[in-house]
Amino acid sequence: MKLHLEGKTVLITGASKGIGLAAAHAFAAEGCHLHLAARNGPALEAAKAEIEAAASVTVGIHAVDLGAEGAMAALAEAVGDVDILVNNAGDIPSGPLASLDPAAVRRGFALKVFGYMELTQAYFARMQAKGAGVIINDIGNSGENWDADYIAGSTGNAALMAFTRALGGVSLDDGVRVVGVNPGPVATDRMVKLMKRRAIDRFGDESRWEDLFADYPGGRPATPDEVADLMVFLASPRAGYITGTVVTIDGGIAARGSIIKSAKKKPEAVAEPIAKAS
Repeated sequence: MKLHLEGKTVLITGASKGIGLAAAHAFAAEGCHLHLAARNGPALEAAKAEIEAAASVTVGIHAVDLGAEGAMAALAEAVGDVDILVNNAGDIPSGPLASLDPAAVRRGFALKVFGYMELTQAYFARMQAKGAGVIINDIGNSGENWDADYIAGSTGNAALMAFTRALGGVSLDDGVRVVGVNPGPVATDRMVKLMKRRAIDRFGDESRWEDLFADYPGGRPATPDEVADLMVFLASPRAGYITGTVVTIDGGIAARGSIIKSAKKKPEAVAEPIAKAS
């Protein structure tokens, strides 16, 4: 399918690894020029070299702590106009209410919840002025499939789902589309950290985090490339009438409301609800 994205400029936050890095490669493969932002400068340098060697695009990199006060506004000023914004940087801590460190939750919300809103505010106005643009928010399915063992993440993601739908519901009046993507578990470094926390909660042993995969649809998490491919399609003119909605990519976890063990087991053997979140 021809996506007609050649020559577009894309800003991706949290682009040094995981879904953000996969999105960078996917957009570059479609002929998009890139601006990549994250804290890890050497990783961004490596991504720039690899992408520019593989595709005829330019890659600007911005090594910055995006959770710092004023960082998003400074990033928007440094990058300038873009056609597509992918809000992806996020690190809200896992764990049940009793385990939360309030300072860590504040930092997580500053980066993801308020960070998405601040960078969107900067770019939505620019896109309105030119009558075109796409904003994609990488959120997470715990915002719709609430999880008491990821209570801060569920709360932040639910807020971003509401933000995406509220803004995207009116944005097309100005030629701009705002959409969200809700991944479930994805094979990234962040997922390993979250799963180790969940393995402690469930088994009392973080080394057993891979045991949780047995309960996932298909026995595996999603790949970063699967999420990136969805983002690229949603950013393209092929999705030109999609706005104000959140597309879930979790193998059916949110549709079930829990992860159910294989049907090969006895009918009464239903799994305890486990990891639902991203």
